[in-house]
Amino acid sequence: MSAESAPRLEAMLFDLDGTLADTLPDLADALATAADVGAVDEARLRPLVSGGARQMIANVLTPGADPARHDRARHRFLAEYRERIAVRTRLFPGIDPILRTLEGHGVRWGVVTNKHAWLTEPLLESLDLERRAACVVSGDTAAHPKPHPAPVLLACERLSVPPRTAVYVGDARSDITSGRAAGVTTVSAGWGYLNPDDPPERWGADIDTRTPQDLLVWLRGALGARSMMAR
Repeated sequence: MSAESAPRLEAMLFDLDGTLADTLPDLADALATAADVGAVDEARLRPLVSGGARQMIANVLTPGADPARHDRARHRFLAEYRERIAVRTRLFPGIDPILRTLEGHGVRWGVVTNKHAWLTEPLLESLDLERRAACVVSGDTAAHPKPHPAPVLLACERLSVPPRTAVYVGDARSDITSGRAAGVTTVSAGWGYLNPDDPPERWGADIDTRTPQDLLVWLRGALGARSMMAR
């Protein structure tokens, strides 16, 4: 989809882990402590982040480990991660210019993540994003998490924008599934925590981007088209 053919842009929504922020280093450190494995290979962990804590823990522990050990490791992992929520986490290079471009054009942006609020809120605060985001929908905010459309629809409702005028950017199939079902324009974030067995071009996103710079180029075109429509 070209910028010119996109609907009027009134809001842009982003997934958090792997789209806005590179949270992998802190997740890996917390996981290594929780699972007592010394260190975790970040490259191995990368495609598992979208699957959540259970999937990450299951991949690190010895196959066939006692389920009770999984539960203990998961609870410890979450506690450890909360303590180091943004020690090494940073916005991906090129993301802040996108946010500033939106803000400079009066387009509100928000976060839609499956991360629970007790982790989302301190992370956004640590990244100095909590006051910039016009809305935040966490994994326990809506009635259902992604891939259900409820979180994206709730974000549009909170921003008072019709879904057809919103864009959702995410680095997982569940993001695109949620966005498409909600009726927003969907963008795959090819710089994120991708599963090599399920590449973005298979997700059915309206727009595929490989880098934040790709997204910025598209955004500038969409904002230009928006300005032309307003005349």
